[in-house]
Amino acid sequence: MLVKWIRCSVVDRRGFERGQRKWAGLLGEPGFRGQGGGWSRGRQGVVHVFTFWESRAFYDSFMARSHDRLAAGQSGTYKDLRAKLFDHRFDVKTGFEPRFTDVDVVRVAHCRVREPRVEHFALMQEKVWNPAMAGSPGMVRGLFGEAPGHEFLVLSMWLSSAEHGKYRAERVERLSLRAQTEADVAALAGDIVELEPSWTV
Repeated sequence: MLVKWIRCSVVDRRGFERGQRKWAGLLGEPGFRGQGGGWSRGRQGVVHVFTFWESRAFYDSFMARSHDRLAAGQSGTYKDLRAKLFDHRFDVKTGFEPRFTDVDVVRVAHCRVREPRVEHFALMQEKVWNPAMAGSPGMVRGLFGEAPGHEFLVLSMWLSSAEHGKYRAERVERLSLRAQTEADVAALAGDIVELEPSWTV
């Protein structure tokens, strides 16, 4: 599965939200698996959108045919758009599905990993972070994705901000030491996204 992560700063909120609803047109696209997104909790006016495709071939076909028509509805409503593609490497918890209807919050972590530490980083994600997140009652599902250039995406879906906050307060520092995260990670950026139900496709 292919994951597309889009971030941008919205300059016309009403126009952007109107345009975002037009992405419901994705439903008929071959290979499309789901889309959801919302507003950053920590950064004013910043939006994150996550789109899932069965494969790169389906995604490329969509980009060549229908993308520009759907995107035209949001022209001029945002700036600083950044988009990145990640290949699904493994699930966090089990049975990841690109569904957004049973969660309120998505936590996104984007890691740039030092080259000699890539395998160690992936192993620690599987052996240290995954079990800890999976054992957290408010965590519903998630995935670990990889992009060229030793970049990784950890996406986790939570019932609420409060549930994610509990996990964070209790565990993160301890787990970080155990996983030797500082030695592995050259750069880390993250955000908490409050989902907008009307953007879910």
